[in-house]
Amino acid sequence: MKKIGKIHTIGSPLLRSSAQWPKKIGIVLIWLAAWELTDRLVHNRIILVGPVHLVTALVDQVGKDDFWAISSASFLRIAIGFLLSFASGFLLAMGAYRFALLKEFLEPAMVALKTVPMISFVIMLLIWVGNQALTVYLSFLIVLPIIYTNTLAGFRNADREMLEMAAVYRLAAWKRFLYIYRPAFMPFLMSSSRVSLGMSWKSGIMAEVIGTPKPSIGREMYAAKSYLQTANLFAWTVIVIVLSIVFEKAFMLLLTKLNKPLGSRIGRGK
Repeated sequence: MKKIGKIHTIGSPLLRSSAQWPKKIGIVLIWLAAWELTDRLVHNRIILVGPVHLVTALVDQVGKDDFWAISSASFLRIAIGFLLSFASGFLLAMGAYRFALLKEFLEPAMVALKTVPMISFVIMLLIWVGNQALTVYLSFLIVLPIIYTNTLAGFRNADREMLEMAAVYRLAAWKRFLYIYRPAFMPFLMSSSRVSLGMSWKSGIMAEVIGTPKPSIGREMYAAKSYLQTANLFAWTVIVIVLSIVFEKAFMLLLTKLNKPLGSRIGRGK
């Protein structure tokens, strides 16, 4: 009986997970206490803001009449830029896998997008599209090569023997995509999406700080910097983190659902 009890305790993921929570919470509290102590020792609101003053500034910003308009505008710009780059990168990768000439044609452009400094894109886009659309275009250009390169690698990772078998049995093209290509490229696509989501928010907010479109979180950050309102700068940074996490969780949840096995349906249809 003791042996059974011991095996049950060790093998229970729920118990192991619950045992980790006090440790994680304790570590976070220690860091917050160290941060607050440092703030009190420095005692300079321009240089550093502690958790207490940060929460106060955060409540003030959320309570403003235009808070949701500002946050929604930045969220939509970055989300549109990312979704456009995601769709374009995937379709281009699929086309490049199918047509070698298209791959060779796209290669110089993708290399340029990966190597050109981000600030160069910002300056050029300010000239070409103006500050209001800067965030969308910059997020698009930064994310596109990441999605394209990884998705193309995923298509190339498809099982050759399975493809040969599909050709022999004349499996429909949509079935080849769902049951052979999809399991091959989805891990690559999901991994690149996690990286791209972070990059889109970093580049998007940077574009807003430089271009200061109205309304935008970047404009509020620039104003906080100009007036030495460090607490507000920290507050908007927290808001950006929260919005990016929400967007990432929602998008990755969608990809996870699309990555579910579909083996039970392989016999349906032609």
